[in-house]
Amino acid sequence: MKSFILNILALVSLATLLVVEPAMARDTQQSGFNEVYCTPQVPAKTTFAGKEIDLTRYDMYERYERELTTACYMHSTTMLTLKRANRYLPVIVPILKQQSIPLDFIYLAAIESAFNPLAYSPAKAAGIWQFMASTAREYGLEVNEDIDERYNVEKATVAACKYLRNAYKKYGSWVNAAAAYNAGTKRITAELERQDVDEAFDLHLVQETSRYVFRILATKEVFSSPQKYGFHLTEKQLYQPIETHTVEVDTTITNLATWAQEQGITYRELKEFNPWLRSRKLPNKSGKKYKILIPVKADMYYTDKRRYKTYDRNWIVE
Repeated sequence: MKSFILNILALVSLATLLVVEPAMARDTQQSGFNEVYCTPQVPAKTTFAGKEIDLTRYDMYERYERELTTACYMHSTTMLTLKRANRYLPVIVPILKQQSIPLDFIYLAAIESAFNPLAYSPAKAAGIWQFMASTAREYGLEVNEDIDERYNVEKATVAACKYLRNAYKKYGSWVNAAAAYNAGTKRITAELERQDVDEAFDLHLVQETSRYVFRILATKEVFSSPQKYGFHLTEKQLYQPIETHTVEVDTTITNLATWAQEQGITYRELKEFNPWLRSRKLPNKSGKKYKILIPVKADMYYTDKRRYKTYDRNWIVE
């Protein structure tokens, strides 16, 4: 009898599990998740390069919201962009100021490459500013199998400033200049004329270009207050600028690995700090002067003794 009762109880327990567990699973699916996903709030207006931009019109609101949501939920990309910005903005910003380019264009570089100096696109654009080879040469950069100055952050930034300044002279609008950086001045000029409007926001364009300036605006918003959008970084987690000294070279270097050893660094370190050196040698028949950066060994380590630097204190939690 006892055995019979135990068997009955076992069957009842099994039946209960079959009924309750699926119900619990359904309740979990219906009632929510461990994480709460929120749509970021869209402000009534924003600014770009000193221009106030109204975001209340339905299309402006929705296009901005799409890019802000994307920036917030592409966590790894946004996080890495913030980390790298701490290393490269101290190089980029002084050049923008010197060239009289609005500082909001740092966010153009952010969406182009996530501040990755080695960025290379399927369309063969390269470097932080994502120049095509032909455009790079047009703006004074050397591009060949041994040297590619699209990967030289300082020189590429100067070239980008020249491009943007020329576009601004053409349109009298930094918004249009930004759109032209993506689509080219010929395309933007032609479409402004065909569609009889004055601003890129009002153009019917391919999706990539239509989204482009809104991606810049959304990135600016996230950079202005990362914690508001869930990005909590400490000072030590930001990628640190690394001190370097410069060696000027005006002759051929036949073996860069050997030359690096002579400077007290490895070939890998030479390439890391000078990614514009594209082969194992540096031909120089013309006697042109090249500036090669040599990292200071003592500044290459994340230790408690390091003096950490933060470009923008808004980026970190204390």
